[in-house]
Amino acid sequence: MAQQVLPFYLLCDESSSMAGVPVQAINDSLPKLHTEIGSNPVVADKTKFCLIGFNHQAQVLLPLSDLSTVGSIPGLNADGGTDYSSAFDLLYNTIASDVAQLKANGDQVYRPAVFFLSDGQPNDDWSAAYQRLTDQNWPLHPNILAFGFGSVDAATLQQVATVRAYIANGSMGPDAALREFAMSLIQSIVNSGSKPAAGGALTLSVPDNVPGFTALPADQI
Repeated sequence: MAQQVLPFYLLCDESSSMAGVPVQAINDSLPKLHTEIGSNPVVADKTKFCLIGFNHQAQVLLPLSDLSTVGSIPGLNADGGTDYSSAFDLLYNTIASDVAQLKANGDQVYRPAVFFLSDGQPNDDWSAAYQRLTDQNWPLHPNILAFGFGSVDAATLQQVATVRAYIANGSMGPDAALREFAMSLIQSIVNSGSKPAAGGALTLSVPDNVPGFTALPADQI
């Protein structure tokens, strides 16, 4: 049966600098995300979730899924460098493939939402890959919320974000801040899937305040 679908993508840095507390905090939060979304039939019906990890290369760890139908969400493994181009190229191809499949199923698909998380500056020139992903002439260009901590700078996050950027402000440790990041993702998915806008359309619910982070305006390049 055809239905409304808002796809969510978690694009997560798993370079070596994420080793230890940061990657463990994300991995500890994934089961909660799975439970919160997968056990809510209204939200699970209207949202789909995909996990992509990236370091010097990118890979789809969990294909776009109805979280009520999967056993668990795979964890991240921290290793390697930080290459944004590979992340944005894979995200572009994945969104294109996913939306084509959803539409083939007869679903009404809304603009994909991306939660991007990184703790370091990229080692590559990522401008071309990013421009292709966010090109307004590409009908599937996603809404991107960018979160950062560690050595990543505010300007980089603002360039990545198309909706809003958030940078850790040091008010809490990485472990606590990343758990708050995960909660903001969970709440965004729940609110987006359960509170349609006027006319019944699904729209991205953007977190206003995320404890441990300072919100910044997006500054698309």
